Amino acid sequence: MAEQRARGGKARIEKVQVSSGFLVVIGASTGGITALMEIAAALPARFPAPVCIVQHVGNHPSLLPELLSRSGPNPAKHARDGEPLAPGMLYVAPPDHHLLVEEGGMRIARGPKENHTRPAIDPLFRSAAASWGPGAIGVVLTGQLDDGTAGLRAIKECGGVAVVQDPNEAVEPDMPLSALRSVAVDHCMPVRAIAQLLVELVAHATPARAPPVPARIARETAIHRGDMAMDNLQALADPSPLTCPDCGGSLWEMRGEYPPRYRCHIGHGYTAATLESAQLESADYAVQTTVRALRERELLLRRLAGIADATGDTAQAGAGRAEADRLRRRIDELRSIGEAGGNGANGANGANGALRRFGRAAPHHPKGKR
Repeated sequence: MAEQRARGGKARIEKVQVSSGFLVVIGASTGGITALMEIAAALPARFPAPVCIVQHVGNHPSLLPELLSRSGPNPAKHARDGEPLAPGMLYVAPPDHHLLVEEGGMRIARGPKENHTRPAIDPLFRSAAASWGPGAIGVVLTGQLDDGTAGLRAIKECGGVAVVQDPNEAVEPDMPLSALRSVAVDHCMPVRAIAQLLVELVAHATPARAPPVPARIARETAIHRGDMAMDNLQALADPSPLTCPDCGGSLWEMRGEYPPRYRCHIGHGYTAATLESAQLESADYAVQTTVRALRERELLLRRLAGIADATGDTAQAGAGRAEADRLRRRIDELRSIGEAGGNGANGANGANGALRRFGRAAPHHPKGKR
């Protein structure tokens, strides 16, 4: 195939064989904007498949569509509810909304958070698996924790293709490593090679007939689309003693999942790693709130002890200062607990490391490009 230089001097494919029946879905988090811009720059004009993208942005304004449009020849935009999918378009999940796909187009939903974030990668990937089957091509890029792993597994179960950025070059390797440990990945490669691979994949014949969608994937996709019927949850999971960090409701543990995953009756979903991360966040907030309340009581007791001294009530002043000193020791203990928890969350033994050891068997090395 002939090549042409993209903006910034990067090579992109100029000629591709136009085909139909494929959908590319890409998920990224920390460090993802640069990686997405590199892929957009290398894709050829009139890329023959729609591309749907989730970049973790929370509820913050996003200029990602503008950045992607300037990076390469294909236009990018925030996805709109009910809009049909078109080849050669890059659709970006809008802030604070999940992006789902179905045969008729796209669904934009401000549904329950997944993996403690919205937009999340897993809902997009699962909906692509359920609607596009062997035509779904999932790509997991750089990011912390493990959003995208369960969704990429769903794509594989429905006959699609799994692609993962080489974790050795990722800004944050957690998401690629998690996918490699838990999914039979087809291709693991540097970002600079992913666009070329996508061109080759969509240039093939129309995907084979889709196998039946597993009931588990269909039910979770229904939950993403707003069907919160308890029969869906009861068919997928069993009650657990844990509570949802987002709503306080009971969490149910999904059957047959490793690493474990959880979901509440509202629809919030977690992997074990994202649940621990959310628990640490909640615990840290609780510790800080308690420290502030105790600190205020300590200040009040010392103020009252000063007043007692001024009025000659030395016994009351001494008792007040003794109680204030006891509170100070409790505050110092709580602060040390909070600091230890915070360091663990960011270190090798915390949420970003300990639960990563689930499935610590050697990562699956795909037979495809490396």
